[in-house]
Amino acid sequence: MKVKTICAVWISLITIMTAAKVQGQQSIEHVQNSSIQPGRIFIGYEKTTNIIYPYAIKSVDKGSKDVLVQLAKGVENILQVKAAKQGFAETNLTVVTADGKLHSHLLNYTDNPQALNIKLGSSMNYPNTDALFSYKSDNEAKVYDLTEQIAARKPLIKGIKDSKYNIDLALAGIYYKADKLYFQFALENNSEVDYPVETFRFYIKDSKSAKRTAKQEVEQLPVQLAGNVELIRGNSQQMVVVALPRFTIPDKKVLMIELMEANGGRHLSLKVKNKTIITAQSIQ
Repeated sequence: MKVKTICAVWISLITIMTAAKVQGQQSIEHVQNSSIQPGRIFIGYEKTTNIIYPYAIKSVDKGSKDVLVQLAKGVENILQVKAAKQGFAETNLTVVTADGKLHSHLLNYTDNPQALNIKLGSSMNYPNTDALFSYKSDNEAKVYDLTEQIAARKPLIKGIKDSKYNIDLALAGIYYKADKLYFQFALENNSEVDYPVETFRFYIKDSKSAKRTAKQEVEQLPVQLAGNVELIRGNSQQMVVVALPRFTIPDKKVLMIELMEANGGRHLSLKVKNKTIITAQSIQ
């Protein structure tokens, strides 16, 4: 009886160890499949390399003291990188930007770097701008802080949404303070395929126009944005807040909101009437 008991214990231990090993291998495979591959950048000792990010830099970590890094003076999105030692060993640089993205770089030494200005994408708000200057006024800083706070609020509005191929766009709330309107959106991707955003557009148009023409549309340009509207990853949810100059809509017109997929057909649109906008909640 004792021999049988010992055998049973050993069989149980072997089963547990095998299951743990398989689970560990699966976890490693999952990490490998979801890893962010670093891009390689060559920097020099006598020349400065400028790395231009699409959004403000929030965090920087360098892997070696042989590399010098600093933010360009008065600018939020340009990192200046230079070698502190000639011929340094390969190291890495990690940067986190305001849109929530992590940028991973491998740094290698070269006497004569060919690329001195490296641009990593464009901002949705300022697509034709390289430098995003630091806030120059308290008012601008307050608008930015407010959009961040609203992004964390629970939805107030229901029923204004559009869905296509498991992509959902919903208006979650409208707020106002002073001369700004803040639109809160819930973005959801229930598919396995990432959704790269081409445009996130706001314009006023006739509610019953038969054909869409440029003359019938009045663009509403965002003054600030919180959240990532460049990419909605597969099986993810997020809140986005867009600040617009405060307005109301004339009779027989509506606010159109369009979310367009880059190189795809999963385009979404919302139609917002004036009665919804004028019930915007005040922020104290």
